[in-house]
Amino acid sequence: MREKRFPYVGAIVSFFVGVIGTLITVYFLFGTNGAQTVAGGTEMKNVTVTETDTIKSSISKVYNSVYVIQTYDKGGNNTGTGTGFVYKKDDKVGYVLTNHHVISGASSAKIVTSEGASYDAKVLGSDEYSDIAVLSVPLEAVLQIATIGDSSTAELGDTVFTVGSPLGIKYQGTVTKGILSGTDRQVTVQLTNGSFNMSVLQTDAAINPGNSGGPLLNINGEVIGITSMKLVQDEIEGMGFALPIEFVMSYVDQLEKGEKIVRPLLGVQMIDVSNSNLLAYYGININSKITSGVAIVEVQDSSPASDAGLQKGDIIIAIEDSKVEDSATLKSHLYKYQVGDTIHLTINRDGKDREVQVKLSKGLES
Repeated sequence: MREKRFPYVGAIVSFFVGVIGTLITVYFLFGTNGAQTVAGGTEMKNVTVTETDTIKSSISKVYNSVYVIQTYDKGGNNTGTGTGFVYKKDDKVGYVLTNHHVISGASSAKIVTSEGASYDAKVLGSDEYSDIAVLSVPLEAVLQIATIGDSSTAELGDTVFTVGSPLGIKYQGTVTKGILSGTDRQVTVQLTNGSFNMSVLQTDAAINPGNSGGPLLNINGEVIGITSMKLVQDEIEGMGFALPIEFVMSYVDQLEKGEKIVRPLLGVQMIDVSNSNLLAYYGININSKITSGVAIVEVQDSSPASDAGLQKGDIIIAIEDSKVEDSATLKSHLYKYQVGDTIHLTINRDGKDREVQVKLSKGLES
């Protein structure tokens, strides 16, 4: 009977040897501090990563102030979507900024909050040239108010980000990050009354249809611009643009009150000097050395231009110290001034430059 007990003793001994061997192996592989030593002496450690390069706190400052804006025709059909954000409130309503082209042509508009609630929105005022619109929403729709910053202190390479609704409500609250790629960029846009040059901020943060009207923000979560447009060409990638917030805020008070933005009148019909066919059609000859500017085709009676003595064939080459490249830049420079301001034009007449003083009167309303 004694011979039959040996197999059990051997099994018990083998079990304990295995346990001890496993403990020794674990000790040498992982040590006492969570490190693992593998063949060749390479040590692998469990590492806890703490992210420091994050904009989560900045996003939280603005995220709930951003809305999807949905527009409708008279039949109640959805005609488009965009983005807007709350910039202030009073004891009655919240005030929302967006682009004019987001709500242009619509009969009504709604906003959708970050929580998914939908409210009617009222367009208080809108301006095509500045591409700005102000809407009001019920107080209960205001979850957060964005902080307005200062784009003039932003520098190239600064981190910026956007919050918006690319491609509509399905991707509501999308955040994209990039850098400030350029300041004071001149971009020509086509409007119902011709072309117009806009001074904008440039970023490589991803901007897509539906982002229009949303905020462009600095690393502190302050609004420095309103996302307005993107260049869309096969060979172009990562070129988005935003209206500087100072430019936007200069019109807000008037738009809140529903007032039209009145721009000054010069009182001329003009064509670009680069348009040789039209110059020939109107019988205007210019010096071959003049490569930029606008040629006056007609001067309106009793206008600031006629009072200043401007004539058909005069070439406007500068307003104050700003060079006039074409009709789009002329409008851009002119609309920086107010009705009643007196400005200095540099014109070329009969091959000679001269200065002309013009007092601006009330002109275009938009």
